[in-house]
Amino acid sequence: MSRRPPAYADLVPSLVTDTATLAALCERLRQEPFVTVDTEFMRERTYWPELCVVQLGGEDEVAVVDALAPGLDLGPLGALLADDQVVKVFHAARQDVEIFLLKFGAVPTPLYDTQIAAMVAGFGDQVSYDALARALAGAQIDKAHRFSDWTARPLSPAQIAYAAADVTHLRRIYTGLTARLEREGRTAWVAEEMAALADPATYMPDPETQWERLRPRSHNRRFLGMLRAACAWREREAQRVNIPRGRLVKDETLLEIAATAPATPAELGRARGISEGFAKGKTGAALLAVLAEARDLPEDALPEAPRERNGPPASPALVSLLKVLLSAQSEAHHVAPKLLANAEELERLAAGEADLPCLHGWRREVFGESALALKDGRVALGVDGKKVKLIPAG
Repeated sequence: MSRRPPAYADLVPSLVTDTATLAALCERLRQEPFVTVDTEFMRERTYWPELCVVQLGGEDEVAVVDALAPGLDLGPLGALLADDQVVKVFHAARQDVEIFLLKFGAVPTPLYDTQIAAMVAGFGDQVSYDALARALAGAQIDKAHRFSDWTARPLSPAQIAYAAADVTHLRRIYTGLTARLEREGRTAWVAEEMAALADPATYMPDPETQWERLRPRSHNRRFLGMLRAACAWREREAQRVNIPRGRLVKDETLLEIAATAPATPAELGRARGISEGFAKGKTGAALLAVLAEARDLPEDALPEAPRERNGPPASPALVSLLKVLLSAQSEAHHVAPKLLANAEELERLAAGEADLPCLHGWRREVFGESALALKDGRVALGVDGKKVKLIPAG
């Protein structure tokens, strides 16, 4: 039972700048069933996010932790995030979770993302925090400080109030969503989505697979080998010097380097975006070294060209029908379309592929079974008033 009715909007945030105060706060929060969490960080000029502020919301208190305060030990926060008796509630959690994984070596557990839960509850694709605050907490969020310099000190009262609002209203959003999803029998659906969010591999990109992000339009395995080596080098070097990968070398420059396979500083310097200093310096020498290794790889050690789909291409008409069905099932079940299937999945489904996310778990129940029935001609699409519905085929 609550100690008092939570007047969320009236909570005055405290600013935490020392370890003893943080430890006492976290110990109190560890007695609660859930705590709301958010962060403010800077990443524009770095590869790794720089944690500046951590916001924590409890039943009777909201705290803004100055993560840059001199001498502050965040260890008590790590213990709170690792306590499996306390649910950690985030909104759009991926970047926050990545920060904590880097800081503490583990994903907060158990965790709950209200953006994902809201998609399951029918609030649309990637619904914003302020939209949920209006819908479920009756609150209006002032986003004027969204682009603040969170590294500047001291934090202003306006910044502290803005940061606190991101966890204050999150409590009512969480309780509203969980009650709604429990009534609708969708708690297991959300748990399935949270499992992927809790996997540390989600946040740790493999340098050896970064070349795939560039979607090269080539079946030349030697070119792909050069691209893989160049992309893996860039990822590791960007991490080492802590700058964004695109600021080190742009994607289009890497594609050109993989195609021209430079072997000397002069050849490397001819690539667009590569300065003479880069090409002739230690950084250029390191890149040329990995390119030389890739050039000498045997054929069987090179990456495979992207596989083309077997059989004839998907019928555009069938893809269009599946899109209509997706919208109809999304509307009927009050769940975001993007959570059920994306455009690529629909094309692969129309082409006959069977191992797709939309054909597993709760997605199969909501959309996959109907999609297969439509493909097989067992059902058709019709209109009932203003809504599209499935009709058993004659």
